[in-house]
Amino acid sequence: MKLNELKPARGAVRPRKRIGRGQGSGTGGTAGRGHKGHSSRSGGGSAPGFEGGQMPIQRRLPKGGFTNINRIEYQVVNVSSLIIFEAGAEVTPLLLKERRLARKATIPVKLLGRGELDRAVRVSVHAVSESARRKVEAAGGTVELVKSKS
Repeated sequence: MKLNELKPARGAVRPRKRIGRGQGSGTGGTAGRGHKGHSSRSGGGSAPGFEGGQMPIQRRLPKGGFTNINRIEYQVVNVSSLIIFEAGAEVTPLLLKERRLARKATIPVKLLGRGELDRAVRVSVHAVSESARRKVEAAGGTVELVKSKS
């Protein structure tokens, strides 16, 4: 079977119903809209969110929250992930991206302290937690902070 041979299951696709095309079609005359009134006209019908005059839910509920425009979203890398690097290695955000520990090279990286480290590595990241710094330095490594481009 090839992609160009794929087709829907028998009976799954039905022809579209042509509304308002004469009495013999079964939906001629009013075309299923009933007689007169707002809903029978083009452009008629109630607005989205209209609840028949009842106070709509988007007006009953309070507004809440805000978005901090200065927030910096970090990619998180834990100390336990650094075990894949050999002793004495220089760990940079670009190298973390290559080894698939970080998703993108353009987003800042923060090193967190979950797990243990048994080798000395030189880590260059944008941010580091205090526990992560202690664990890297206890293993004989160093932590250096990199300036973010943004």
